[in-house]
Amino acid sequence: MISLSISLLQFVKPRDLKSMIKVKNVSLRRGGELLFEDASFSIYPGHRVGVTGANGVGKTSLFKLLDSTLPLDSGDIILPSSAKLASVSQEILDTELSAINYVMAGDTDLVMAKQELIAAEVKNQDEALATAYDNIEQAGGYTAETRAAKLLAGLGFSIEEQTQLFNTFSGGWRMRLNLARALMTPSDILMLDEPTNHLDLDAIVWLENWLVKYQGMLIVISHDRDFLNTVTTNIINIENKKIDIYTGNYADFEGQRAARLSTQNAAYLKQQKDILHIQAFVDRFKAKASKAKQAQSRLRALSRMKKVSSAHIDSPFSFSFRKPEKMPAQLLSMNDCDLGYDKIRVLRELTLTVSPGDRIGLLGANGAGKSTFIKALANEITTISGTIERANSLTVGYFAQHQVEQLRSDETPLEFLTRLDRSAPERDLRNYLGGFGFSNDYALRAIGPLSGGEKARLVLAAIVRQKPNLLLLDEPTNHLDLQMRHALGVALQGYEGALVVVSHDRYLLESVSDKFKLIANGRVEEFDGNLNDYTKWLTDTRSQKTALLKEGILRHESKKDRRKRQAKSRVKKSELVKRVGCLEEHVNILSKLVADTNKKLADSNIYTEGRQGELKELLGEQKIQADKLRCAEQEWLEATSLLEGSQF
Repeated sequence: MISLSISLLQFVKPRDLKSMIKVKNVSLRRGGELLFEDASFSIYPGHRVGVTGANGVGKTSLFKLLDSTLPLDSGDIILPSSAKLASVSQEILDTELSAINYVMAGDTDLVMAKQELIAAEVKNQDEALATAYDNIEQAGGYTAETRAAKLLAGLGFSIEEQTQLFNTFSGGWRMRLNLARALMTPSDILMLDEPTNHLDLDAIVWLENWLVKYQGMLIVISHDRDFLNTVTTNIINIENKKIDIYTGNYADFEGQRAARLSTQNAAYLKQQKDILHIQAFVDRFKAKASKAKQAQSRLRALSRMKKVSSAHIDSPFSFSFRKPEKMPAQLLSMNDCDLGYDKIRVLRELTLTVSPGDRIGLLGANGAGKSTFIKALANEITTISGTIERANSLTVGYFAQHQVEQLRSDETPLEFLTRLDRSAPERDLRNYLGGFGFSNDYALRAIGPLSGGEKARLVLAAIVRQKPNLLLLDEPTNHLDLQMRHALGVALQGYEGALVVVSHDRYLLESVSDKFKLIANGRVEEFDGNLNDYTKWLTDTRSQKTALLKEGILRHESKKDRRKRQAKSRVKKSELVKRVGCLEEHVNILSKLVADTNKKLADSNIYTEGRQGELKELLGEQKIQADKLRCAEQEWLEATSLLEGSQF
């Protein structure tokens, strides 16, 4: 029986290190481009360091220098000679281990001690056996299963899922397992590159608490402001090809950066303009805000945003939402709706209305149904039962990750926007793209090689230009750097339509939401509180689950009932796995057909005189195949999303 006793040490204590990490006059080039030069700084034992900077400045490259997976161009990096370093593997391994055994295998000291025990048993020498058993005890071998179970529970794995084979989990959950394995590894230096990317808010809160108690050196890359504020004692910032280290968390760094920028006259003038801009939102909201916790929480968030703006006056991003052309009194209403996929109900009995000015933040664990709810609002999926009534003049702006993945790689940002708005002059479109970071030649580069953050910015640019009266944002900040996240938050303050947002970025969620809805146990209900209350609710819920396990309530379930429940869960998950496999095969077939047709259309001979009929037929086939592929990809994405978030 796996115990989740909270009294157990959460990790093996790192040894006391006398040495620091020293970086001396380090320079690095990648692909001929200078990322940074003459960087010098030190990281001391016990420091928890956040690494920040815009996308592409070299944060991950710095990580690779520190763990010796990337050679130096010049300079020196000196690590404590006896230090044990742990990091999250980006590889998705093929293994038959169960989830809990996969995580336990991350404890390298214990693995080595067990190997020594096997060798001692072969020799059958009493002294060697005694030493091996002592080493296993010193490595925490008798508490390893409990420590691994505790890590997995914190990252969202149920007791049943902890015993599932690693290979049965989807990509996002395998990355969680890699994170748990890194946390299980005894280490003096822990390096985490965007650890919150695959986590929901529940797991992020747990991870913060874990990292605050970590006693070694922590080095973490993150674009999550609240996460950095909670876990860091120092900030390493990379900008203008320089690396500087600051004392304090991210808020302290922003204050120091704002003070430095305020000494520049042009920057100071822009700073005052931006502060007045945010103050207008504060005043406007204050006039209508009640004394409710959520309203007061948003006022505090807006005031904080005003202060934060001072540190982002040199941001390359500047845009705003244009006023929607029409604003009906009621945008849509859901009437006793059940939502799901292939008759598998994810959410039940939903009844609500969305009106102009509504700003709804969605809370709930991964797999609870947040994305399903937003897809129904966006008309991407139909209801299993019940109806959704939409206003005739409803214009939806919908951001989701699959839209980023469906961008045409051969287009440029300018061509992409021109296709969406053919009447707009090129000069206007280029000026508009500049506000999203696509200035000058960047607007003319192919989309294919762009980073995830750049593609997300481009999709957001298209959505903003549509002038929607209902804005649906499903994790819009994934891959966005801190400057773009701030610019998006500021722009959303001026948005006049209705907003529904899913995000694990608490800073954004709190600053743009007037009310929250909690999605849990197949229901969507009003959450009466702010994000601090939600964090407390998560802690209380987790404590209740732990108490239930400790009291052995689950053991009262008969073996027969347990087998039935487990069999039913396996059948449901097996059906989903088969469906994802079939859809993936269908997508591959259609992709090959599209590629073959495109290859024929790339042949210049098809455009010669006398082959117009053949060309017309090929173009018709291309459209039909592309439409089929788009539908098949959407079905595959929905099924994969459900499988990834499933709690069977």
